[in-house]
Amino acid sequence: MIQTFWHTFSAAPHRLFFFSGALQLLLPAVAWSLELLYRYSDIWPQPELIFPATWAHGMVMLYGLFIFFIYGFLMTVFPRWMGGELIQRQHIISTWLWLTSGLLIFEVGLYTGLRVALSGLLIFLLGWSIGMIALYQSFRQAPTNDKFYERLLLIFLGFGALGIISFAYWMYSFEWRFLELSRNIGIWLFLLPILMTVCHRMLPFFSSNVIPGYINYQPRALLLLLLAGCLLHFTLEQLYIRHWLFVIDGSMMLIAGWLSYRWQIHRSFSNHLLAVLHMAFLWLGIGLLLLFMQSLFMFVQDIYILDRAPLHALTIGFATSLLVAMASRVTLGHSGRQLVLDRISWYLFLGIQLAVIIRISADLHFESALDHHTLNLLAISLWLICLGIWVIRYAPIYLSRRVDGRDG
Repeated sequence: MIQTFWHTFSAAPHRLFFFSGALQLLLPAVAWSLELLYRYSDIWPQPELIFPATWAHGMVMLYGLFIFFIYGFLMTVFPRWMGGELIQRQHIISTWLWLTSGLLIFEVGLYTGLRVALSGLLIFLLGWSIGMIALYQSFRQAPTNDKFYERLLLIFLGFGALGIISFAYWMYSFEWRFLELSRNIGIWLFLLPILMTVCHRMLPFFSSNVIPGYINYQPRALLLLLLAGCLLHFTLEQLYIRHWLFVIDGSMMLIAGWLSYRWQIHRSFSNHLLAVLHMAFLWLGIGLLLLFMQSLFMFVQDIYILDRAPLHALTIGFATSLLVAMASRVTLGHSGRQLVLDRISWYLFLGIQLAVIIRISADLHFESALDHHTLNLLAISLWLICLGIWVIRYAPIYLSRRVDGRDG
């Protein structure tokens, strides 16, 4: 019985990684909601963490959550994209095991002690590195000459590892510049570049399978300009030259908006499974617009008006929406089910969009702190409800055999 279950659970990369990722969609959110309840109401005893919850929250959300879905997806598609051999099963299991156990130890260590948390983070980094090596071997051995996307994705995974090292060194030394470095790497050199690259590779492909008369539009120069913008944004952030960020963010916003238009978001709504991918990518342009406005106000009047609204538009709006959209598609397709997003899943996705809007609204300046607190709690509650139902619906699929009887 156990052997049969393990054979099913480990039959494909996405099963292992998406299941762990699904848990991480909920566990940190529950912990964060308890933290907010204490901050705003005192009705819940204050959690005692080894350092402020905001920093732990940022680390887990940037590096701990998305990497499971990234590895689950990349270990599935790398061999297909390049016409190479499947990644070896032991490498997949090792990566998943060390990533999962390391992150859980880190999260327990946040409440029990610095040494435990640091040990967990290093174990997590080990799993990350094993996964990179497995993907690099697939990259190196693949027969195709065109490895444009795969090369970029490996580079950004490497930056992600550097971001974890920076956070670990901050935990060891408490030199604050390494905490900020880790955050900036996580956003601008790891998460956003990977998601931009995946969207550029996959959105036109998915659209061409659904939209009649669709013409693929994938100019690599525009992707490289977006990635160069990420690098420049990171550099100006690190140099504290934020007043000039509007030049970079405005340019990236125009490119993202143009791609949404050329990828025909307006024609995607006839198929909800495709529409959710386009809607997720639209948040990239919205987040960059908010960053553009933030920096422009700083340049003109030296006013910081939007707080973390742009960051939440990018990380919750773009990244989390894309995670749910892509994971839903992969889960359905690789379990032998029809590529159709049912009505419940569609409404859950719309609920997540509403949670993003509420969370962004909470970052705006209100005369009463009660308005901010209420919106913040409403956003995290809606997040937990929608993603909780999504996990209940999709996580059991990773533990069950394909409905068509095939392996995988």
